Amino acid sequence: MVNYTILAGGFSSFVATYLFDTDAGSLTLVQQNPTGDNPSWIASHPQNSSILYAVNEISPVGNLQSFSVADGVLTLVDTVTTGGNGPTFTNPLSTGEVSGMNFGSPNCSLVATVPDDPLHFERDSPIVAFPVPEGAPSNPHMSLEFNGEVFVPDLGGDKIWRLVNTGTPGSFEVQGQIDIDAGAGPRHIAIHDNILFTVHEKTSTLTAQQIPAAPNGTTFPLLANVSVIPDGAPAGTSFAAAEILISTPTERFPSPLIYVSNRNIGETIDPNGDTIAIFEFINGTSATGNSTSPACKRNNKRMQKVRRFGMAKREGEALQLLAQIPTGLQQIRGMMLGNVADGSDEFVMAGANTEGGVAMFRRVDGGRSLELVVRNEDLQNRTSFVFL
Repeated sequence: MVNYTILAGGFSSFVATYLFDTDAGSLTLVQQNPTGDNPSWIASHPQNSSILYAVNEISPVGNLQSFSVADGVLTLVDTVTTGGNGPTFTNPLSTGEVSGMNFGSPNCSLVATVPDDPLHFERDSPIVAFPVPEGAPSNPHMSLEFNGEVFVPDLGGDKIWRLVNTGTPGSFEVQGQIDIDAGAGPRHIAIHDNILFTVHEKTSTLTAQQIPAAPNGTTFPLLANVSVIPDGAPAGTSFAAAEILISTPTERFPSPLIYVSNRNIGETIDPNGDTIAIFEFINGTSATGNSTSPACKRNNKRMQKVRRFGMAKREGEALQLLAQIPTGLQQIRGMMLGNVADGSDEFVMAGANTEGGVAMFRRVDGGRSLELVVRNEDLQNRTSFVFL
């Protein structure tokens, strides 16, 4: 019997603990761990799964919290301000800082932790202000560390900011940006083989592009630009793409596949729930190599909205849609792959921001499809997950 423990943040005053029994195919809510208000995003320490970080997505100023974890039970250790409004995301860096992305402010924090004590925060980490005109929209939504930089997609500013440490723990500055087409709304990003994959909330698109050398403001042409909206969506639906995951290649799952969550925020509810779209990136394809495939033909039909926002499809299409998986979940804000080390990467857990609870899916056909294993509807609005 193999059991996996999963933590789930959300819009509440607790982080939930679930136990997934793979043999029984059961998913049980076992604990509600008290936290600050709205721990909407949680993240585990990369070297120590007994340490968890969470934001408090509150106004006018949010918080960052640390917890010790033992057998799925959380104990609050420290709390520090993020210095801005409504932080939606946190992630620990390899250099010891923990990010707090202030969606309601044109800034973020990368808070230093005490040396050799990642459970406690320093109190003097300066806020990083993004260089946008006064009053202009700026909604930082995520952080991703890569090659000594921190990439921050700005949903309101249509930028991906490139941050670098100034030489002091917790002190960062903007050293450049990648410009995004106006009105796209970059929300979350992932990087694989030096290719930047971005899911755009406002156009519900997935793009791929090479990363320019830093520091500069250069933006390379897109390698691929596809809609993630499922075909045949009922009239009255309206989509806002949310999360992106890229699987780590293994012997069992050899291809690095891309999983994107759709959120239907329209007035009409699809009884089948929102979908998880699965893509494969075909690097180096020619302008004619994939353009006549059935997947690309379907994507062409879905690009009318994209073109209205100035994001016309480029030549050299390199993202192929493999599947659209209905989930029975309404508004999938967050989802998570399990860990390669313990084999839980066979599974994807996703949650509904409104209705449907949480659901565990098994990756099948080498990860090219998903099948539902079990659903738990004890709680709603679970928006982020950590496999312990």
